[in-house]
Amino acid sequence: MFLSRREILKSGSAGFGYLAFAGLANAQAAKEAPLAPKSSHFPGTAKHVIFLCMSGGPSHVDTFDYKPQLIRDHGKPGHYGGTLLSSPWKFRQRGQSGLWISDLFPNVGEHADDLCLIRSMQCDQPAHPSAMTQMHTGTSRFIRPSLGAWTLYGLGTENDSVPGFISLNPIAGNSRNYGSAFLPAIYGGTKVESGGQGNKESVRDITNKSLSRKQQRDQLDLLQMLNREKLERDKVQPQVEGVIEAYELAFRMQDAMPAVMDTSKETATTLAMYDVNSEETASFGLQCLLARRMVESGVRFVEVTLGPWDQHTNLKSDHKARAVACDKPIAALLQDLKQRDMLKDTLVIWGGEFGRSPEAQGSGSDGRNHNNKGYTTWMAGGGVKGGFSYGATDEYGYETVENKCHIHDWHATILHLLGLDHERLTYRYAGRDFRLTDVHGVVAKDILA
Repeated sequence: MFLSRREILKSGSAGFGYLAFAGLANAQAAKEAPLAPKSSHFPGTAKHVIFLCMSGGPSHVDTFDYKPQLIRDHGKPGHYGGTLLSSPWKFRQRGQSGLWISDLFPNVGEHADDLCLIRSMQCDQPAHPSAMTQMHTGTSRFIRPSLGAWTLYGLGTENDSVPGFISLNPIAGNSRNYGSAFLPAIYGGTKVESGGQGNKESVRDITNKSLSRKQQRDQLDLLQMLNREKLERDKVQPQVEGVIEAYELAFRMQDAMPAVMDTSKETATTLAMYDVNSEETASFGLQCLLARRMVESGVRFVEVTLGPWDQHTNLKSDHKARAVACDKPIAALLQDLKQRDMLKDTLVIWGGEFGRSPEAQGSGSDGRNHNNKGYTTWMAGGGVKGGFSYGATDEYGYETVENKCHIHDWHATILHLLGLDHERLTYRYAGRDFRLTDVHGVVAKDILA
């Protein structure tokens, strides 16, 4: 059938209305269900993230950055007035890949062929609070959304009955690390505090024993009615919107979260693998196990924190204690994810806010200062190359000399693995579009599998 140009334009223009309506409907649906799964910018290799945050600055030259020259020149003058301090731990080549990994992490070393070591990290600040904030938010100076919040904002979650972003045992008093800042509050992390070292009671019972299910629903409906009336009256009130969404999520969590947190049905073999019955590893082991269960239940981003690694003195004893607390649990997490076929789309990240100096601290011989100019983090699973080392520091480990990976590049790479373009993942606030990487960031494509 022949159609004139007029008829084509007439029928085609009607479709524009349908497209506009569909766009508005989708926008409204996103507003009403902000945590609903969203399409990524392109196919990502990772669906979930488990971030093992090592608070305090673990020493790269004692863990994952082998420096034989530092061993040979032990005791000689360093670049900044101190004396060079070789690692008290031996490094060995691990796995078929032959990655050099310290005896501090023998169990993690067994998974060397799954690890992608980024040995060329840099951040802008050598002070703990500012460096930790930059690692989480991209900036050390301003209040900005955290990496987990941006991830949840970009992808949504797979289970609306559990939080999409959970922070286990976060650093006290630093809610910026898991906050949403100017993003809607629903994208912020849910804090779950640990019972402490050696304490297996990681989470409080969140169920309400004093009211029946119906009584809770009636009470919540009344409260939500008042909140919505305020929202209607004030028109724009992000805090109220966040409260409404958070209360509904909390109500749903009472059914879902206790099951997620219940490890009683885990096999004795699994519990032993995470070493949850040892005083040294119980707390972090249980948190790693919970991280796996959370990801399994659809949580998008889980952060687990361990510290302090800030050894200006007592490096040998205290770095050893921190490593003992997490070495077996991290190895168990990698093994567990792998045997459940989850590692391929779960990105596991390990790292602290910076590294430590190759020189001894001051006149002492058992401590190291801060070093933000060159240090190591690693990734596993989620589409990164296993058994791979990216970048390098100089012969002593002072600073990056090859394939610099600034924290902005690190963030850009993590988002890329999730299928998110860091330049397109933006949120308009105060008259301009903001993003995690500000105006910086280059994806480290060489680490992509």
